[in-house]
Amino acid sequence: MKAIWSMAGVLLVASLALGQEEVRSTPAQVRIDQARSAIEKHPEHPQAYNDLALALARRARETGDPALYEQAEAALRKSFRLQPGNLEGLKVQSWLLLGKHEFAKARELARELNHRSPDDVLVYGYLADANAELGNYEEAEAAAQWMLDLRPGNIPGLTRAAYLREIYGDVEGALELMRNAYDQTDPSELEDRAWLLTQLGHLHLVIGEQREAESALTEALRLFPGYHYALGTLGTLRMEQHRWKEAVELLEQRYAAAPHPENLYPLAQALERAGRPREARKAFRDFERQALRESQGADNANRELIFYYIDHANKPAQALRLAEREAARRQDVHTLDAYAWALHANGRDREARAQLERVQKVGSRDPLFQSHARAIPAGKKVSG
Repeated sequence: MKAIWSMAGVLLVASLALGQEEVRSTPAQVRIDQARSAIEKHPEHPQAYNDLALALARRARETGDPALYEQAEAALRKSFRLQPGNLEGLKVQSWLLLGKHEFAKARELARELNHRSPDDVLVYGYLADANAELGNYEEAEAAAQWMLDLRPGNIPGLTRAAYLREIYGDVEGALELMRNAYDQTDPSELEDRAWLLTQLGHLHLVIGEQREAESALTEALRLFPGYHYALGTLGTLRMEQHRWKEAVELLEQRYAAAPHPENLYPLAQALERAGRPREARKAFRDFERQALRESQGADNANRELIFYYIDHANKPAQALRLAEREAARRQDVHTLDAYAWALHANGRDREARAQLERVQKVGSRDPLFQSHARAIPAGKKVSG
């Protein structure tokens, strides 16, 4: 499963429980309406189109709908026609590239923007995001530190610093920073607060604090009913508690709200563990088909597909080919862990161990990484 802490998500559902009137009242939808009203009044102003693109990107996080990025890009094209290369438009473009997982392009653009505007806090945020997703953690850390140096205590800087602390294994420090960010967030920003609570729930899960995780996730769903990120993390908690039926229900809701293959894979796993093999087999087949369809794109479910091929489909060669391709594109700890698992499944434990050691050197306490490290001890060989 993709990490809940995706750095692109730090910046950026159609709720199953909300009516249409309530959905339209979300912070992102309000901003969309405001930007469209501004465009109607002043269609010659490029900033109005920038504002619309940014609001659409925020709405993409609320709904999990990637089509909103296409609408945002269309708004940006209008902005650039009115004022080619305008700085605010390029900043939004960098954000969109992150949201679409085009991390190398996002880093290149953020570097250009940093030269143009060296004191812009959010540009450093884009640099932190892109570098973290590519596995360039020292560069990401430097950018996040600049954010906090330029504007001490700012919320985007706190969330990035929290993410990096988790990556480096300081989960308690990450929790402290994330709580600070939550405490400073405007109460009217319901989705932002729900997102922050979901991160808190995730962090508590990493260190086995299930009661605290449940409290944060329940509050997130109270603030933003049907929120797909919170549903997914609460589903993970129910899996850890072996409450399979509830896990299935939560993950079904999450997949209905955000029907992406990376959200279908954990649902298939939950169905299998809930003793519903026929439904699980169908879900796994559907997952494989959907994941393969987007496998060549930047925003993909390739890590989940690697684990599916190894842990469920007995296709280790396909898993390794996919892992090699992903590892050539990015070197973050999640990708390196999947690569190590694929090498292990193909009997190449020495190489697998080398990749795992790169993951362990960073310091993450992710339970999946630790499980894989226990399964591939130094010198152990895979039979067959």
